[in-house]
Amino acid sequence: MTTTMHRRLPYFQAALAALALLVAAPAFGGAQVEEQLAPSVVTVMSRALSDSPAPAQYAQGSVVRSWIDAMAPRLATRFPDVRERSDFLATVHYEAMRAGLDPQLMLGVIQHESGFHKYAVSPVGARGFMQVMPFWMRLIGNGEQSLFHLRTNLRYGAVILRHYLDMENGDVFRALGRYNGSLGRPDYPQAVFANMARNWQYTPAPTAHVSTAPLGALAAQSTLR
Repeated sequence: MTTTMHRRLPYFQAALAALALLVAAPAFGGAQVEEQLAPSVVTVMSRALSDSPAPAQYAQGSVVRSWIDAMAPRLATRFPDVRERSDFLATVHYEAMRAGLDPQLMLGVIQHESGFHKYAVSPVGARGFMQVMPFWMRLIGNGEQSLFHLRTNLRYGAVILRHYLDMENGDVFRALGRYNGSLGRPDYPQAVFANMARNWQYTPAPTAHVSTAPLGALAAQSTLR
């Protein structure tokens, strides 16, 4: 290799590194299976999608604030902007609570499904943070939403996961398998549980207990069967 090439090598390496940062990270979402839903299920899931964003001061409540403060440093490299990181976590928490899910479970799913990349697209077409398949917009939505919109994606993901949990009578392992389209295989549920154990453990302070009871529109509805 010539001296000139030796001198240029660091520049080539830097350029390749910069290019790698621009390439979208691969999505690991599976293929959620399109299923025939009973009309009653469609009605309940559609109502659960109704647009009711988090209250303006939601992130300022002591319970939510404590949770966000605990989770935020763990996502600093993914969301360098403080406000964006706080908005993301507040939305995750609200959508999880609204659907009666554990917020740490939501984070474990997002980590494995998309690696926290908002515009991730899987080889089978699943989109966004929670890798939602577009057919869900036709089945239970109005088909006009963008699955790359933060609240829309998390709302769909939470409602779908709640649906699968109810189908499996609360069996999280099997519900995760359905969510990923890999029911009967242990790899995906185990990966999500490992994410939760390694990265998202949370012990609330005695005065900041986090409940996973359903909120909002889901609270008054029957389970999504």
